[in-house]
Amino acid sequence: MPKPYTPNDKWSKRAAEEGYRARSVYKLMELDVRYHLLNQGMKVLDIGAAPGSWLQYTSDRIGPKGIALGLDLKEIKKIAPNVKTAVCDVNDEAAVEKAMADAGIAQADIVLSDIAPNTSGIKDVDQWRSIELSRMVVLFAKRHLRPGGRLVMKVFRGKNFDEFLAEVRQTWPNAKPYIVEASRDRSREVYVVCK
Repeated sequence: MPKPYTPNDKWSKRAAEEGYRARSVYKLMELDVRYHLLNQGMKVLDIGAAPGSWLQYTSDRIGPKGIALGLDLKEIKKIAPNVKTAVCDVNDEAAVEKAMADAGIAQADIVLSDIAPNTSGIKDVDQWRSIELSRMVVLFAKRHLRPGGRLVMKVFRGKNFDEFLAEVRQTWPNAKPYIVEASRDRSREVYVVCK
């Protein structure tokens, strides 16, 4: 039997103690340690970035010469001088291009996505919605990554996951799924790391 959902789990408490906006920051930290994703001076696009914990961590990792742009449908409170944000739909190419130009990013070194659908509680529906969002993320990354750039995205596992991973590997043959420790026990999320 799965453990009941507890919003104030150890990761949430740790995030509050360490000044991060959400527990999800520890997922990015773990991925960064394992795959060496972020370096000084990088240009980073973070889609579905609210409330901004991934941007907080990214800001420190890329340093003052790097720049991160967080895109979301919700406003994100100011983080640091090397972090810009924009309220926009990532399917609105004109809005994305403007936000990137305003941030001084022509092409990104890495695209990060912790985006997830509004869940219905119906596992197959939620997984399908997650796959559709992830397909959108893949198209976004193809448009905005520099050659050799990397992509990290969250996807819900389910019956369509293997098919989706095969699609991703047509562009990124070395794409790897990874389950982070900071995910909740009952979570079906997996991160796909592409380089």
